[in-house]
Amino acid sequence: MSFPTAIRAGLQGSTPAFGFWLTLPSSGLAKTILHGASGSATRFSWVLVDAEHGLISDQHYYELNNAIGHENASPIIRVPWAEEWMIKRALDSGAHGIMTPMCHSEADATKIVKYTRYPPQGTRGYGPMFATHSLPGVNPGPEYDDQANASLTVCVQIESRSGVENVEKIAAVDGIDVLFIGPFDLAKQMNVTRGGEEHEAAIQRILSAAHNAGKKAAIFCTDGSDARNRAQQGFDMISVNTDVGVIRTGMLNELKTATGEGVQASSRQGY
Repeated sequence: MSFPTAIRAGLQGSTPAFGFWLTLPSSGLAKTILHGASGSATRFSWVLVDAEHGLISDQHYYELNNAIGHENASPIIRVPWAEEWMIKRALDSGAHGIMTPMCHSEADATKIVKYTRYPPQGTRGYGPMFATHSLPGVNPGPEYDDQANASLTVCVQIESRSGVENVEKIAAVDGIDVLFIGPFDLAKQMNVTRGGEEHEAAIQRILSAAHNAGKKAAIFCTDGSDARNRAQQGFDMISVNTDVGVIRTGMLNELKTATGEGVQASSRQGY
């Protein structure tokens, strides 16, 4: 059995689950983006809370998880590294799922799954006193305890040459839900041109490996056009931009409009 989350529902839909990157530790900013009518038939179903490269640390997790979770979206925390204690802290604070950077091998993926699961399936320590606060309708105690293993979403980032070389084995690991591509790191780690032929071939291999294993494929995008292109390619979970990318671009565009200088193209900040 499992309890519902927005990301689980989004990944089961007929259209991609769209989300965005939150790098600033601001629940007000997250709720400003998520709250109320979106002006579109589609809403964001998840928010990546970036504790790897953003300004967010685990002292911010609880407030951010609650702000996002109560707007019918799922907080997914990207921990700094695939350490057991880091994953435990993220889940105990109410994350609906975790993302780990630099998954290079089947062994890495197997370890990550173990860290997210209560025994006997895994080694997650018990202490979810605050975990249900971001899950409206889920009661503390057995309702969370007995269903957490089947309900929380596990995403691993494929962003290295070894990760690509081992991607079919990584995708086959039971308990991995999503293979998430970090295109910037992938290009740097492979020492190839981002957007070039070898880079794109690696992205398509990851997409195919995920789907062939019955898993979901996800990718970071730099703007709505990039996201639309990846949706048409069949990606299941797509980040459309970052908070800082949109804020900076939006403010500078308004300044250019005010001064009569025209409007710049979308900022391509990403991780």
